[in-house]
Amino acid sequence: MFLLDSGRSRDDVVRISQMLKKLEKRELSLQEREEEIIKKLKILGIRKINSLFEEGSDEMPTIYFITPTYKRHTQKADLTRLSQTLLHVPKLHWIVVEDSDKKTDLVSHFLESCGVSYTHFAVRTPKQLITKEGDPRWLKARGVEQRNLGLRWIRQNLKDDMKGVVYFGDDDNTYDLRIFEQMRYTKKISVWPVGLVGGLKWEGPICKDGSVVRFYTMWEPGRPMPVDMAGFAINVKLIMDNPEVEMDPMAKRGYLESSVVGRLATREDFEPLANDCKQILVWHTQTAEPKMKQEDKLKRMGRESDPSMEV
Repeated sequence: MFLLDSGRSRDDVVRISQMLKKLEKRELSLQEREEEIIKKLKILGIRKINSLFEEGSDEMPTIYFITPTYKRHTQKADLTRLSQTLLHVPKLHWIVVEDSDKKTDLVSHFLESCGVSYTHFAVRTPKQLITKEGDPRWLKARGVEQRNLGLRWIRQNLKDDMKGVVYFGDDDNTYDLRIFEQMRYTKKISVWPVGLVGGLKWEGPICKDGSVVRFYTMWEPGRPMPVDMAGFAINVKLIMDNPEVEMDPMAKRGYLESSVVGRLATREDFEPLANDCKQILVWHTQTAEPKMKQEDKLKRMGRESDPSMEV
């Protein structure tokens, strides 16, 4: 719901709905639309926005946020942090897919109380696609089966509602709320830079006059579409109209994203967001795996902590 200043009422929701409909009729860029919305919200005295926004705007496209997740010490902490961000995003549906043979109690219990609209699945990554202990993270593509299952659910369930965008969001990334409202109005495929990726401070498109002219990257810069998983969104209709397009589990390093994007659009189709790709609104912030030496020591001594505690 809206968090309103003292004395505000649900009439504000109607006024904002009318404002949004008027803005949709005007020929504005995404950046101009965002600035107009923020300006008018300040006039109304609105301090924060969350899920009541969708009550006042049935025409607002839905964001379908697909998140692969897997069992680790920081899993619940990462999901909790991400959910606190998603709670502030109106008209968002969270598709959480576990890398597991079946849905775990930990993730099921978490989602039931997280407050975000969600769908929950589980599918195990094939053994041949799992990295071995000591292998670098980038050696094999991860989360492919999970993301593809999310795409299949969308194709099976959104036949009557084609208004929305698909975004692949990892559970340990960090997001500026502005990127969600910008991606929401993607016509084909929108793109933007991502911070802290590939050994660089940032990686992503470089634009001129609203068009992508090249990409800033170190790894095989000659790739036709070197977009990062966190740096693009796809209009739902494009997903529905191309049912054969999924991520390629055998794609070589750096080409996983292209296995979808490259089959749906050309570079000329890309829609630059984040102030013509001059702002960082998404970061890869991988959570460090905690060391459990003391926990392991107590376990060997027969004094293991209560296993029913969900950490």
